[in-house]
Amino acid sequence: MQPLSELCTRRTNLLLTFMTQFSQRYAASPNEMQGMNTQTLRENFLIDNLFTPDSINWTLSFFDRYLTGGAMPVAEPILLDAPDALKATYFLERRELGIINVGGAGQVVADGTTYSLGYKEALYLGRGTQQVQFVSDQANAPAKFYLNSTPAHATYPNRRITKAEAEVVEMGSPATANHRIINKLLVNSVLQTCQLQMGMTELKSGSVWNTMPAHVHDRRMEVYFYFEVPDGQAVCHFMGQPQETRHLWINNEQAVISPNWSIHSGAGTSNYTFIWGMAGENLDYGDMDFCAITDLR
Repeated sequence: MQPLSELCTRRTNLLLTFMTQFSQRYAASPNEMQGMNTQTLRENFLIDNLFTPDSINWTLSFFDRYLTGGAMPVAEPILLDAPDALKATYFLERRELGIINVGGAGQVVADGTTYSLGYKEALYLGRGTQQVQFVSDQANAPAKFYLNSTPAHATYPNRRITKAEAEVVEMGSPATANHRIINKLLVNSVLQTCQLQMGMTELKSGSVWNTMPAHVHDRRMEVYFYFEVPDGQAVCHFMGQPQETRHLWINNEQAVISPNWSIHSGAGTSNYTFIWGMAGENLDYGDMDFCAITDLR
């Protein structure tokens, strides 16, 4: 592996124009959502371009200034820089970052410390971490680092979390087609964060529904990232206020932004896995306002 200083120089000289892609989405109200057609709904809430070889792709939502991204190093390591819109000297100057690897084995090097991440392993990086690079162990099986970042008011230690260290909850049943395993990875019952919470829900074979009964939480917004969706299959994600719902069809390795006033639930044509990330003023995982299934409209 090349020294970080050499990688910084090389990236600045050759790769800066395409290594980081950045877009932003303005916050929308329920009233605006009522007038959206399918295309407008997708333009506002769907994130469909997370992983590009040798690039970091970011989407900034104005809901809690939540950043959703993907880093896929193939030919060489990728450096984490601060997009101009953050007005920061380095990415984690005033932010925290959650990382879950959904690809081949890889490494995250943070201020000189190397964290190896296998499939479905997570890493938390706290505010003040200045130099971060993403590396794949093998170019023919690249890592895919799924990234969530939120503003941070304090600094907490960097820490790698394996699935064995997660808080695991089994929910649902085959009878209601929602038998699932919830892996709480970067949550306050496992490690300390400012406001970012991340975990992973794995649906059992034969089950397709997630997060049902549906709920909202005005104190937190959320982003769902769907993966392990088999070829030729898809997930229908439901959103909107309980009495005024809409749907988005989601393909493998796509994400959807869920405002704090919106339900967030899905049903697939097969079982699948999704990563949930949350930000807001409340870190209590159980802070939910449930809606009865028969009350949904």
